[in-house]
Amino acid sequence: MLRVGFAAVRVLVLVNPAASSVTAPARAALERTLRAALHVEVSETTRRGHATEIARRAAADGFDVVAVFAGDGTLNEAANGLAGTTTVLAPLPGGSTNVFARTLGVAFDPLDAAKQLVDSLATRSFRRVGLGAAAAPGQERRRFLFHLGLGFDAAVIRRMEQRSYLKRHFAHPAFALAAVDTWARHYDRRSAIRLESIGPDGIETATGPYAVISNSDPYTYVGHRRMSIAAGASLSRPLAVTVLRSLGAGLIVRATSSAVGSGAFMASAPDITQITDVTSVEVSGDRPFPWQVDGDYLGEIGRVEVLYEPDTLTLVVP
Repeated sequence: MLRVGFAAVRVLVLVNPAASSVTAPARAALERTLRAALHVEVSETTRRGHATEIARRAAADGFDVVAVFAGDGTLNEAANGLAGTTTVLAPLPGGSTNVFARTLGVAFDPLDAAKQLVDSLATRSFRRVGLGAAAAPGQERRRFLFHLGLGFDAAVIRRMEQRSYLKRHFAHPAFALAAVDTWARHYDRRSAIRLESIGPDGIETATGPYAVISNSDPYTYVGHRRMSIAAGASLSRPLAVTVLRSLGAGLIVRATSSAVGSGAFMASAPDITQITDVTSVEVSGDRPFPWQVDGDYLGEIGRVEVLYEPDTLTLVVP
């Protein structure tokens, strides 16, 4: 990895031109900053899944780094293309929330993040991490950087994607409205999703209409505030499982308040199951349920197996 001199480092900048923070001036400034120090080529995504193809080809072509100027969905696709290779992934914030970039400590402003990336490459600041990997019947394995959501969690993402304009321009208020609207009218709160997890204490099971399997913390950001639902989640450890056994209004309000606050209620509530250091999860439902990875809605499934894959991706870190 990065076996050549700093100035000769080959960087592919992967851009999603439709991402909410990708503007022509921001893109020009970012590319100018990177080209001043590095050997840079640029490639744009044009469709769903395209970033995976581009990243996979970049690794095969010997690029040292794939820098993704886009949102979390495109970043996830690129990570799937680079998993298992020595090509390094570098997030550059181009979306509305940029959960994973902020988790790593990447600057929120794209130009500042580009300068940060140049410094990080000069000092070879890298981190090798594990990923979660979901295998659904008839589908290609899908890895995730920070979380996989099942049931109500994914139904909210689905509702957001139906309102793409609001997602692009009013991301956080729109998410809150989508959550309330989904809870009230667009999700069967009696749904039962069963998770059978294997961790240090053996097999543990939990059932509910809402579940998240986390590879890192936080779950997301609300403005400048972290929203943490699994305090035991970390890029240094296997997966963490969170299951809400019901979607009662009181539980949802208290859990949300806890997630953006101290986290004490999330950790101790009897109607919330938390399991840490999980290496495998078998998920099944009483009916097909929606699912998403890293904020990217993937449809409905009846079963999925989730595994922790250690030592599978190298990241640039500040």
